[in-house]
Amino acid sequence: MMIIDKIALTLLVIGGLNWGSVGIFQFDLVGFIGGGQTGVVSRIIYILVGLSAVWCISLLFRDTRTTVISEPNHATTY
Repeated sequence: MMIIDKIALTLLVIGGLNWGSVGIFQFDLVGFIGGGQTGVVSRIIYILVGLSAVWCISLLFRDTRTTVISEPNHATTY
């Protein structure tokens, strides 16, 4: 897994937890931290979370199987 995948997943978890907090407690943590929903910091965080969601779509379609190629054994016995 590449580092950008981990960053995108972390941002996606932050976004999911924020939406959970909005749904359960009617409290927007990102808006609270970033100066309201229309604050510059909040908007940047919302944009990064949205972009990470788009990036994570690619995770659904990647082939994550690893191919192990074993080298032939050239040892001979006499």
